[in-house]
Amino acid sequence: MHFRRTLLGLAMAATALAFTQGAIAQSAYKAEYKMSLVLGPPTPWGMAGKVWADLVRERTQGRINIKLYPGVSLIQGDQTREFSALRQGVIDMAVGSTINWSPQVKELNLFSLPFLMPDYAAVDALTQGEVGKRIFAAVDKAGAVPLAWGENGFRELTNSKKPIKSPDDLKGMKIRVVGSPLFSDTFNALGANPTQMSWADAQPALSSGAVDGQENPMFLFTILKMHTVGQKYVTTWHYVADPLIFVVNKDVWNSWTKADQEIVRKAALEAGQQEIVLARKGLVEADKPLMKEVAGMGVTVTEVSPAEREAFVKATRPVYNKWKNTIGADLVNAAEKAIAARGK
Repeated sequence: MHFRRTLLGLAMAATALAFTQGAIAQSAYKAEYKMSLVLGPPTPWGMAGKVWADLVRERTQGRINIKLYPGVSLIQGDQTREFSALRQGVIDMAVGSTINWSPQVKELNLFSLPFLMPDYAAVDALTQGEVGKRIFAAVDKAGAVPLAWGENGFRELTNSKKPIKSPDDLKGMKIRVVGSPLFSDTFNALGANPTQMSWADAQPALSSGAVDGQENPMFLFTILKMHTVGQKYVTTWHYVADPLIFVVNKDVWNSWTKADQEIVRKAALEAGQQEIVLARKGLVEADKPLMKEVAGMGVTVTEVSPAEREAFVKATRPVYNKWKNTIGADLVNAAEKAIAARGK
C-alpha cells in the first residue's frame, strides 16, 4: 500500500513538473517575434512573410505573434548582414535570399553559379530534392533552423543602352550587382564593369545614367517601374535564380513547444508553396503575360536563344569552375546530376 502511495505521489509530482515546465516554456514566449524581409508586400517575397506570420498567429491562437520588418530595417537596410543578425538573435525569424546569406553559408552560392539552372524544373530539382536537404543541413550548421523554400526568381538583365544578345554587347557596360563576389566575377568575365551598390543607391545611379543596367527578378521590374529609371532593354537569360529560405533563430526555435514548432514548420511550407506560385505568375504561362506587360511599357524584350545562351555559358565557365571548389565540388556535381535527370 505504502509502495502504491509512493508511486502515485511520484506520478502526481511528475505531472505537476511537466505542467510547470509547460507553463515556464509558455511564459518564455516573447510578446512579439521580429521577422526580417528585404521586400515587403505586395512583392511575392513580402507576401511569403505575411502569409507565414498570419498562419502562425491564427494556428497558435496568438501565442506566436510575428511582426514583419521589411527593408531589412532591423539591420539598417544592410541585407548582407541579415544572416549574422539572425544567428545573434537580433532577428527572430526571416524569409531570406540565398544570395544575401551566401557570404555566411558558402553552399548557398550554388544558386548563383552562372547558367547552372536553365529553367524552373531545374530550380525545383535542386530545392525539392537531395541537394535542398544538404543545403538545409549547411544552414542549420551555420546557426539557423531552415524550414521551407520560397523563391525570388530568375534574375534577368536590364539596361538603358541596347538589346543584349551576346557577351560582346555587355563590354564596358556599368552594371549594378548585389554585394556578392561571385556576381562581380561573373560580370567581369562577360566584359562588363560590375558595381556593387544597394538598391537605394542604384535607383538614382540608373536615373542619372551613372550606371547603365542591373539584374533582378522580373516582378520587380513592374513593381519598381524600372522603365522610369532608364531601363528600356530587358534580356531574359535565366543566368542565376534566387530561392528564398524560411528560417528561425535556434534559441527562439528551442523556446517553443514541439507542437508549436510543428505549426510553424507546416505554416512555412504552405506559405512557401503559395509564394512560389506568386513569384512565377506571368512567367510560366505559354504567352508570358508579365513579359507582355513589360513590352507594353515601351521596353524592348530580348529572349536569349539556346545558341546565344551557349556563348554566355562559355564566357563564364572559368568563374563557374573557380567557384565550384569554394561551394564544394561534390555538392555542385550532385546539383548537375539532379538537373540533368529533371522531368521537364
